[in-house]
Amino acid sequence: MSQSAGHALTLRGISHAFGQVVAANAIDLDIRPGELVSLLGPSGCGKTTLLKIIAGFLRQTSGDVLVDGASISHLPTNRRRIGIVFQNYALFPHMSVAQNIAYGPIAAGRPKAETDAVVSEMLDVVQMAAFRDRLPRELSGGQQQRVALARCLAIRPRILLLDEPFSALDKNLRLDMQIEIKRLQRQSGITTVMVTHDQEEALGMSDRIAVLSRGNLEQFAPPSDIYDRPASLFVNTFVGTANLLRATVAGISASGAAVRLADGMVIETGRETTLSVGAAVLVAVRPEGMRVSATGGAGAIGAEITAVMPIGPALIYEVTLIDGSSVKVVQEREADAPLSGPVFLHLKPNRITGLFPDHSGDTHKKGN
Repeated sequence: MSQSAGHALTLRGISHAFGQVVAANAIDLDIRPGELVSLLGPSGCGKTTLLKIIAGFLRQTSGDVLVDGASISHLPTNRRRIGIVFQNYALFPHMSVAQNIAYGPIAAGRPKAETDAVVSEMLDVVQMAAFRDRLPRELSGGQQQRVALARCLAIRPRILLLDEPFSALDKNLRLDMQIEIKRLQRQSGITTVMVTHDQEEALGMSDRIAVLSRGNLEQFAPPSDIYDRPASLFVNTFVGTANLLRATVAGISASGAAVRLADGMVIETGRETTLSVGAAVLVAVRPEGMRVSATGGAGAIGAEITAVMPIGPALIYEVTLIDGSSVKVVQEREADAPLSGPVFLHLKPNRITGLFPDHSGDTHKKGN
């Protein structure tokens, strides 16, 4: 696939407001050439606003959009050399697959021979050569998406934008297309920005993820950092499943903070904190960072099983702690695994993802 090397995309101080509603608040992003970056967040977080600003569909209130260090904010959409695959694919229903792919090169005034060559190349890239004469209504959802991607790449864009590209696909096809698009993106080397609210999608496909909330950039980091080292309580609870244990800071040392749980037990967290001794804190632990056992021991927390759900080779527990809060635990199924009654909860070493100030009596509940 003949595609130029990826291009750097920079958002510098991007802000936008709809009346009194701030959709983007001084967003700074430096996206490297060839990266696939996801804009992740709940509805209303500003991710689609940023995508529209990059594409030129919406003019930012302030800030600048740059490609390879040169501003494109003054350019209309058709001069930015940015391709976009829409959520509904937006294929021309009266045109064949080949005609849809040819539309961009023809509109750009490319010679017929060049256009024909590009169409053939794109059909091969997305493995749709056998369907070149079919109309969109004769294709499956996954096939339509491949055509939409081929049509986009046919104009040789510098940047590729994906607007929730998998939301209309069923679960099995969605995974197949995620793998396919990641392969094509790697093969072409094109810098790609994807909007999604699906955490698994972002974690599995992205080089880096920008997590947004109410127009603010919460964290911009690789998936492993987003999951294991969340920068804020919002990131911790929005990405993946979060358990938050109520505690107070019992001590601070060079190795991190020690906290006292509701049952009086003190545990070493291995995490730094700016909170003072005695401050209320939420200890964040992923479900796989804990283990349920019928036996206690050093550091074990007393709990009661309230529900057990087998999922393939694993068990998902819901257990209640002494303070009445509930946590979820995921662990491998074992022959002697407890299924009911009082148990002990063991925190695995180095699996605490963060310590966050406890400002509210209900912050242990996961929000949308």
